[in-house]
Amino acid sequence: MTALVIDGKQLAQKLRSEWKLRADRLNAAGMAPGLAAVVIGDNPASKIYVRNKIKACREIGIRSEEHVLGAGSTLPAVLALIDRLNADAGIHGILVQLPLPAQLAPAVVIERISPDKDVDGLHSRNLGSLLSGHPRFVPCTPAGIMEMLKTTGLNLRGKEAVVVGRSNIVGKPVALLLLQAGATVTLCHSQTRNLAQHTRRADVLVCAIGKPHAIGGEMIKLGAAVIDVGINRSAEEKLVGDVDYGAALQRAGWITPVPGGVGPMTIAMLLCNTILSAERHAAEQGIQLGA
Repeated sequence: MTALVIDGKQLAQKLRSEWKLRADRLNAAGMAPGLAAVVIGDNPASKIYVRNKIKACREIGIRSEEHVLGAGSTLPAVLALIDRLNADAGIHGILVQLPLPAQLAPAVVIERISPDKDVDGLHSRNLGSLLSGHPRFVPCTPAGIMEMLKTTGLNLRGKEAVVVGRSNIVGKPVALLLLQAGATVTLCHSQTRNLAQHTRRADVLVCAIGKPHAIGGEMIKLGAAVIDVGINRSAEEKLVGDVDYGAALQRAGWITPVPGGVGPMTIAMLLCNTILSAERHAAEQGIQLGA
């Protein structure tokens, strides 16, 4: 069999078109949705990611700001900037691009963002809301993964789902979302014994460990939906995922490519969260949005 490819670019474009209509309504009502991106340091990948996010914002009618701080920035300086953005009524979403320079503790920085503007969904209050089943913001990559799984038509109730990777950004949140969808979830990590024993029984396999081709074709159940979150550089300097794509293509029922899979969906869900935040703010202000 040959897997069906879940085209993240195509799906993201469809969702962005839908969210643009909601952004247009906000702008027409005088509530222009606003996103502030904070970049600290000189990480080239971070700058590219933020540039792509800001470009996407502008394309659908979200006002965006980029705040760039030097690699030697102190914690008080970073927190002061976040405080200013928290107080800015024109900003509905704040993201701090990770990773941060070594002197800055990510948890401290993220916790300073107002939970009402934490469009990455990484504040402890938002993660707690996700755990309770009533999320304010769902972290962007996990939200995008669930949208991609919808396109397969799979009923997740009773399915075996295996998530490889336990980060707060992807692994843990997507495990919770799969659990809430009715799947039986196994969360694997670096201490898991006999990883292949778990992955071979997965109807849904999500890989997010950052190791090129860590999941071979023989580790995939025939007909499984495989979501590859990894993005790595191969020895030939090509972008590859955590899954051996060529081998998996012959085993899986559905698979996401790298690049062009999960990445575009992550940005699409950031736009979604920013517009949701602006809509909530409009409701609090008693602003009526057109149909």
